[in-house]
Amino acid sequence: MFDPDAIEAITFDIFGTTVDWYTGVSRQAETIFRAAGVDLEAGGFVSEWRARYLPALERVRDGERKWAYLDTLHRESLDELLDRHGVGAALDDTARNRLVRTWHRLPAWPDATPGLKRLRTRYTVAALSNGGFALMTRLIKSENLPFDCVLSAELARTYKPGSQAYLTAAELLDLPPDRILMVAAHRWDLSGARSAGFHTAYVERPYEQGPDHATDRTDPAADFNVNSFPALAAALGC
Repeated sequence: MFDPDAIEAITFDIFGTTVDWYTGVSRQAETIFRAAGVDLEAGGFVSEWRARYLPALERVRDGERKWAYLDTLHRESLDELLDRHGVGAALDDTARNRLVRTWHRLPAWPDATPGLKRLRTRYTVAALSNGGFALMTRLIKSENLPFDCVLSAELARTYKPGSQAYLTAAELLDLPPDRILMVAAHRWDLSGARSAGFHTAYVERPYEQGPDHATDRTDPAADFNVNSFPALAAALGC
């Protein structure tokens, strides 16, 4: 059986798990599109943009593309997508940089901060994201999220769900992997964490991808399946 006392640190995925990327990016994108006179439905565009996320990471992990941090990958997929929609000429470099920076300021899910505060009374809580170090620092600061530290995949020079991203986090925390619990709203992330020896907790975020897209609802292989960070805190006795 799972022993909460055997865990010393909890690492949290950020995009979709801790913060609402769909709402945050689409609202900011809508403002930028309107200012540029671009007639694009922001929610649909952002969903297409996000769909390029995992394939871009995979190309880096597989060595098909040299290492680049997430802002660069986001910019490359953004440029491609704007051209595909025939609006590339309407958005200059400044507007495109603003779009990339939308990922730096995203609203936290309402339960994130209270849950983290409870968990932090017993465990070290760390952000473990594919976002770059600067991105993560700005995002966490903007929402005043009570993490003890930031463990960006940039520090490992590879991306989740590759094992090295998790193992680097364990090394930086100076803990064996089986003393760490990974929390995410994505089965692919938790599968990668388990392959590195972490325990795992699935948190349900049914609206992560907006109102028109289905998401995972459970992860049968996880140690915990919960619907909020406070629910995880309760399950761990915090």
